[in-house]
Amino acid sequence: MGGAVSAGEDNDDLIDNLKEAQYIRTDRVEQAFRAIDRGDYYLEGYRDNAYKDLAWKHGNIHLSAPCIYSEVMEALKLQQGLSFLNLGSGTGYLSTMVGLIIGPFGVNHGVELHKDVVEYAKERLDDFIKNSDSFDRFEFCEPHFVVGNCLEISSDSHQYDRIYCGAGVQKDHENYMKILLKVGGILVMPIEDQLTQITRTGQSSWESKNILAVSFAPLVQQNRTEGCKAEAVVLPALSVRNLQDLSRIYIRRTLRNLTNDENPGRNNTQRASQKRKRRRCRRRRRINTYVFVGNQLIPQPMDSEEDECIEEESKEEEQEKDIEPIKPEEPQVYHLRDKILSLPLPESLKSYLLYYREK
Repeated sequence: MGGAVSAGEDNDDLIDNLKEAQYIRTDRVEQAFRAIDRGDYYLEGYRDNAYKDLAWKHGNIHLSAPCIYSEVMEALKLQQGLSFLNLGSGTGYLSTMVGLIIGPFGVNHGVELHKDVVEYAKERLDDFIKNSDSFDRFEFCEPHFVVGNCLEISSDSHQYDRIYCGAGVQKDHENYMKILLKVGGILVMPIEDQLTQITRTGQSSWESKNILAVSFAPLVQQNRTEGCKAEAVVLPALSVRNLQDLSRIYIRRTLRNLTNDENPGRNNTQRASQKRKRRRCRRRRRINTYVFVGNQLIPQPMDSEEDECIEEESKEEEQEKDIEPIKPEEPQVYHLRDKILSLPLPESLKSYLLYYREK
């Protein structure tokens, strides 16, 4: 599924195309997409395909097309502090973007069937925290992944504000998914070849809206042999952050605000599109038509109605030559790390505030 958007040369170029095609429509979703490079979730040797609007699969590792993820992120209507459950969390790409929006006081859980994919997702998450420049620009809710079949979640599990299922849901599993949702919450899932947004409006009432025609592989159902009970999936506990962790969050927030005030405009994650719209200008030309005068057919020259601007076009072309070429963007500088390192604190505490990042 995918191919609705032109391929990009890099992650920013891909996001520009998704915006132009109206798949990305809000600033917070754009910022999350720009902060997480899709190519980082591809295996070595396959990264050339990362910025195409196509799904990708290698073994158990799978990524949906960028246009699908864009519609999902918009449909979830994410806000700070919400709880999120990703059913079929895969590489963790979507969960990591969600974590940038819901912030440190949200909940970010994922269930994935394949153990090797969970290990891969944890590696990608660790790489993002340790090495990505984007990490210091956001307050982050770290995803927690568990191995298991998402159709076998324990019946006493807590409910969530937002849920996404990344595999095709059969109609007889729809109510199972809905029960995991809090009142007022939003569930996005593919059902009957439609990406569907379901809002829980009451204890036993829901509203549904079809978003996009899609084609997803169906959820894998547990094989149950006689006398063998399926193992229930236990979701991570909802824990309260300790005082040490809260202190780190608020110290980093204070320092980030200070650095942003000292360097206004330097940490803007959005960028203006540098694509110039093509100017359509049709030329006027003389053509001959024929009219009857009495019994004679006489040629009659006249202007075509194609356009009106030969002279204006040439002037505009001359003006364009005088325009200075667009200067390449200056590399972004993130000052939070320098601010922390300048503090009169023990090195161990500085490392803790930096999440033990080495860059």
